[in-house]
Amino acid sequence: MAAPLAGVRRVLAVVAHPDDESFGLGGVLDHLVRGGAEVSLLCFTHGEASTLHGRPGELAIIRAAELQAAAGVLALAHTRLLDYPDGGLAGIAVAELATKVRDFAAEVRPTHLVAFDRGGVTGHPDHVQATEAALAAAAALDLPVIGWAVPYAVTQALNAELGTAFVGRRDHELGWSIQVDRTRQWAAIAAHASQSTGNAVLLRRLQLSGHTERLRMLAKGRES
Repeated sequence: MAAPLAGVRRVLAVVAHPDDESFGLGGVLDHLVRGGAEVSLLCFTHGEASTLHGRPGELAIIRAAELQAAAGVLALAHTRLLDYPDGGLAGIAVAELATKVRDFAAEVRPTHLVAFDRGGVTGHPDHVQATEAALAAAAALDLPVIGWAVPYAVTQALNAELGTAFVGRRDHELGWSIQVDRTRQWAAIAAHASQSTGNAVLLRRLQLSGHTERLRMLAKGRES
């Protein structure tokens, strides 16, 4: 495990949608698991409003099953899927969402939280709100929050080529980098067949990122 993550023993990752743990955080979570950390996941929505539909059937049911499969691939210790409206997290009070994070944290006892960077990385309002909920819960619990971030150069390329709204960070804003083995991440991505089939944005982001992920400390919490 990279030195900045050496003290990370138990992690609670907080995300908005099924596949966020694989498409975005997959390399980071796998790196943590390989380094001996116990990783749990809280996901706020079933992702039923997605415009991608690579498998037939009701998305809320399909994506819940895909999440469980991906969690198994990534060797996550505990997974909790809530039923907030996909696309509607911004309309839910941060305090309410933070309570859900704290409730799960009381069960899995994390030393650290992991979330998307402030601004949500992709620009999706649900991602922004999920991170704010993680930060609010961490403040109440006095826990550090590690944010997954994407370099500005990568986001600029994605936005220019594919019309996305990714929010990147300049080098001086990024805390550290880790080298990841994407083997398990790719397998977890494949488990989300309804969303990964023909997903040009995902493929291009991983191509541009190579085997490096960037992290920044969003909240320090108590010293571990």
